Amino acid sequence: MRDKRFIAVHRGGSLTRDNHNKLIGWAERCSERVLSLIEEDIDNRLLYALHVAKEWETENVKTGKAMIASQGAHAVARESSDPVIIAVARSVGHTVATAHMADHAPGGALYALKAVKLAGKSIEQERKWQTGQLQKLPSVLVELIMPILKQKAKSLKVE
Repeated sequence: MRDKRFIAVHRGGSLTRDNHNKLIGWAERCSERVLSLIEEDIDNRLLYALHVAKEWETENVKTGKAMIASQGAHAVARESSDPVIIAVARSVGHTVATAHMADHAPGGALYALKAVKLAGKSIEQERKWQTGQLQKLPSVLVELIMPILKQKAKSLKVE
């Protein structure tokens, strides 16, 4: 059973459109920060997916377009053998999938941490930045996301 706090009001949950927009914006910032870890040309599907996430946040595209963009980002992950690119692509894929299901937002942040770790950078520094960005959101979102980040960090080996 999904947590109703992640379900949009119009679907019977308690997540307002404004807070949903804020979640995808936070996840997008987390994903965008790790693009620079890719040492080769960045696949246009990742750039497009982040563009769609930004457009969805400002209510300029429909959720269906975000779902297709998410599939493209995840395809980049499946097609790559580079662990950093895979993690960045998963981060982007989860970020844009937040438009469809808000509970994907933590995945954007967690896979960004994984990319940082795989690139040999400081996950503590990145986690501190992510948390600082999250703290700028309404407290209801912070209280929703923080426990999930802690819980799922172990399975992605970014604790």
